[in-house]
Formats: sequence, structure tokens, C-alpha cells
Amino acid sequence: MALRSGTKTGRCPVRRTRLAGALTTVLALALAATGCGGGSGQAGPDGAGNGTGASASGPASTGPDRVEPIADPAAPRLPVTVPSADGRRVTVTSAERVVPLSGSLSEIVFTLGLGGQVVAKDVTATFEQADGLPVVTRAHDVSAESVLSLRPTLVIAEGTTGPAEAIAQIRDAGVPLVVVAPAEGLADVGTRIGAVAAALGVPGSGETLKKRTQERIDAVRKGIPARAEHPRVAFLYLRGSAAVYLLGGAESGASSLLEAAGAVDAGKESGLTKDFTAITSEALAKAAPDAILVMSKGLGSVGGIDGLVKIPGIAETPAGADRRVVSVDDGVLLNYGPRTDRVLKSLVAQLYGESE
Repeated sequence: MALRSGTKTGRCPVRRTRLAGALTTVLALALAATGCGGGSGQAGPDGAGNGTGASASGPASTGPDRVEPIADPAAPRLPVTVPSADGRRVTVTSAERVVPLSGSLSEIVFTLGLGGQVVAKDVTATFEQADGLPVVTRAHDVSAESVLSLRPTLVIAEGTTGPAEAIAQIRDAGVPLVVVAPAEGLADVGTRIGAVAAALGVPGSGETLKKRTQERIDAVRKGIPARAEHPRVAFLYLRGSAAVYLLGGAESGASSLLEAAGAVDAGKESGLTKDFTAITSEALAKAAPDAILVMSKGLGSVGGIDGLVKIPGIAETPAGADRRVVSVDDGVLLNYGPRTDRVLKSLVAQLYGESE
């Protein structure tokens, strides 16, 4: 098995909205225990920076940090009434001023060719085309006042967006707000694109983007080398300044990507059925990963690979002994959106890019 190793870290990425529900409680407890406050010490779903993927041995970039809009995007045909993931039905009459409340949702809107109608962003929307937009939310810290001050005609939120009081305040002001269900894996990519496209009144563009995205994912998967043994990869969530060190399990959100890349999710395979558990030497020994998957900012927060292998139990794993680390920027790793093929391509390149 050929894996990549090295000593450099990638660019600082964002913290993923996909992790929000899974990590909120455990991170709050960890922060309380360590006495850490805000800023980069808060290991959670809101943060700054992103990219398209980098390995610990240097960039594994698949291009600049830009989204690629579809060709010939359609103009919205409104009004439409669409289902919201929180059980409501929402009528949208205008898409002239759109506020997506996560970087993942912003990515879909821009890729549908409607970026010119986006008037604000979440801090996690750091791809190039979103530069200059005012930041009105940090995933779990939505400022209803900031959102409403921009006179949005449509707000699109994640199922994990909060606080609930802010969502209620936006709706009470009469602004249509559509909630999109969070992604659990590759199977949800098309569903999320379709939900956003429907809310914007461009279902045809949604079908076009879904088809393009799936074709690109399929193309990457066809290029994965056949292996008699699949590499065991452990997904670790790290925030060194907050002393947060977590091992992903079956519900971490990474299993689908790892399995699509021809790997085994070591945490899931070792019997971890939930999202995350605190890293222990025993848990790592049972997982026995051949490689470790981390978010770039998390790797940087522990001092790169040199710091990673100092975490108790890491150096004793096959991955730690060989310093085999796969790093992908936080902003795209668990988006499960139009750039998922780039994430998968980066994983494959880092797992199999060097011959033995």
C-alpha cells in the first residue's frame, strides 16, 4: 500500500458545519475543562479559511479555491412553494437577495450560477467568488439582526443552523427561510443540490448540476487503483489549543468518503458506532490505522505531523509510526456538494499517489 508522508501543513481551513451537531456538546465540555474561550481554540463548525485539499507532504490541490458555475444557468421561475427540512412548507417569491447560512449552501448557490444574487455569507464561505460579501453568521452563531439588515428575500439554512431564536426571528420578520437537511454521505450530494435549486426556482439547473457532479465523482472512483487490501484510515478531529482530540466513528461524516476512496474507516471498523469519541491509546490500538485523515487546520493546531505523533497513542499506530497523514482543508472535506469530486480526488491521490 502506498501512502504519502511528510512534514508540512496545508493552508488554514474552515471548521465544518457538518460537524456542528455531532461536536457541540463534547466540544463545549472540553473547552470548559480546559478553560479555553473563543477564537481558534473553539473546535467547532465555524471558523475561517478553506481550500480544495492538501496532503501533509505538501499541497495536493486540484485547482484554485473557486467554485465552477454550470454553463447557461437558468433564471429563477418564482413563486414556488417547497418543503423545508424542519417540516414546514415555504413559499419563495423572490431570489433577488439570497443569504445562505453556511459555506456549503453558498457553494451550491454560486455553482448554480446565482452568486450575483447572494448578499451575505457565513464565515465558512471562503471560496474566491464569495470574497467581499459581508459575514453575518458563524454557523451556530447566526445574527438575525445582521441578516435582516440586508433585506433578504430568501434565507437558506442548514438543519444545524442556530440558535433557534435567531431562525424564529428571521421568519417572524416575514422572510422565507428554507432549511436543508444535513448531508450524511455521498448519497446526499444530489439531494442537497436539488433542495437548494428548488428553493431558488431553478430545478432544471439543479438537475444539470446533479448530473455533472455525479459524473465527476464516478470518474474519480473509476481511477482508484485495485487493491487486495484496503488501507485503514482513521479520521481525527483535532483542535490543539482547546485540547480537543477526537476519533471519528460510523457517524462522523467521513465514512462515505473513505469508503468511496477504496479505504476502510478504521474507527467505524473498530466498533465505534457513534460520531466521535475522545482519543485514547486503547481506541487507537483497536482502530490500527494505516493512515490518518485530518483537517488541515486541525493538523496545524497540534504543530503538524511532529505534534500529531506526540498525542498519546498516535505514534504506536502503523500510521503514526510511518507518519502517514492525509490532510484536506476543512472548508470542503465534509461539504458533500459540487466540489466533492475534488475532495475524493485529493484523498485518492494522497492514499495511492506514491508507489512502493
